[in-house]
Amino acid sequence: MNETAPRALVVDDETQMLGIVGFALETQGFEVVSARSAEQAWSRLRAEHFDLLVLDVTLPGASGVQLCERVRVTSDVPVMMLTARTTEQDRIAGLLAGADDYVTKPFSPRELALRAQAIVRRTRDRAPSAGEVVVNGPLRIDPARREVRLEQRRVQLSDVELRLLVALARRAGQVVTWAELLNEVWATGEQHGGRDMIKTTVYRLRQHLGVEREWITAVRGTGYLMVRLDEPQAPLP
Repeated sequence: MNETAPRALVVDDETQMLGIVGFALETQGFEVVSARSAEQAWSRLRAEHFDLLVLDVTLPGASGVQLCERVRVTSDVPVMMLTARTTEQDRIAGLLAGADDYVTKPFSPRELALRAQAIVRRTRDRAPSAGEVVVNGPLRIDPARREVRLEQRRVQLSDVELRLLVALARRAGQVVTWAELLNEVWATGEQHGGRDMIKTTVYRLRQHLGVEREWITAVRGTGYLMVRLDEPQAPLP
């Protein structure tokens, strides 16, 4: 993955779960640090560098979702959420908070570790060549520098939001399918809840870009399309 071992902070109030997740990550070369509450985790995050945050939704005091929202204000560290809840509303809540991925309990420890490894690899290797700047009308994306500008405004995005924006902007005017987005942005095939991850990340992107224009449109049953922003568009009513 890299010369230095990636560091993961695992947050769960159950000793057994901390052991399972920690051991699984260590088998893939992670250095693992644990915390039993959102406040303990926040203290560690403020004092140390981590390459991944593995976060249980149900925690004493502040919830995992609340901690994720707090982290996203100051950091784009990849967040993987663990949840025993399987309803669409619960999954969406975590993704809207800024999580990059989620795993539903019970889970395969090996699958969790491999997905964690993939997330960190994408983050560490995310800088493409300088020639890959993407321009679509007033939108300019420099993935190598992780810089997004709309007109004169700088748009702050998480890592997964940036990857999704690049995937759509590179093919502006074309439909990008669900499967293509899952593969390119999350490095996974179609999976249960995969469309929820896309939908909620698109929702966050729309909020960042603003509501003056319809930047990204859903194509029913297929995927998403980013409009060509150099073409005139009727104002919203």
